[in-house]
Amino acid sequence: MKKIMMMLAFFAAVSTVNAQDFPKADKSPTDIAHYPTNAAKRAFAKTDAQKKALAPKIRVIYGRPFKKGREVFGNLLKFGKAWRVGANESTELLFMTDVMVGDSKVKAGRYSVIIIPNKDSWTLKINTDNDGWGNYSYDASKDVASITVPTQKSEKEIEQLSVVLYEKSKNVVHLKIGWDTTVAEFPITLK
Repeated sequence: MKKIMMMLAFFAAVSTVNAQDFPKADKSPTDIAHYPTNAAKRAFAKTDAQKKALAPKIRVIYGRPFKKGREVFGNLLKFGKAWRVGANESTELLFMTDVMVGDSKVKAGRYSVIIIPNKDSWTLKINTDNDGWGNYSYDASKDVASITVPTQKSEKEIEQLSVVLYEKSKNVVHLKIGWDTTVAEFPITLK
């Protein structure tokens, strides 16, 4: 009888676990940008030298909202107001090495990213407050670096927010962010 009771308890627990509902897919999926671009695939490199060259130095994890016909900058995102650079959770920036952002030295570590969009420029803020939802808990006193760059117009409309990291010159990686018809590139110098 004891065995039967234990088996019934086990099957009840298993059926409860299997009965759990998964959340619906998010409308703004999460994506990851790496520098070097193929860092996550370094295990497939043929030589040790190639693997070493693909060792990750920077990673960005962000939500990718869609434009969906909306006027983004100046309307959905107000000029002069903090923006989380994406949707849902705060955008996460991980430096695997010390870097320079603008005139500021930034230690290797995990940070959040905030953008202050303006009509012709964006200001990037690197902040120590992590794991927030959006930028509702943004505290400027926790900024460790800030840089302002001019924006550029994209030739094509960018429907879904996009982020890429690429080497512009030796040891200078650009964090390129584009959405709607606006693009900004922020230089990050690797130490």
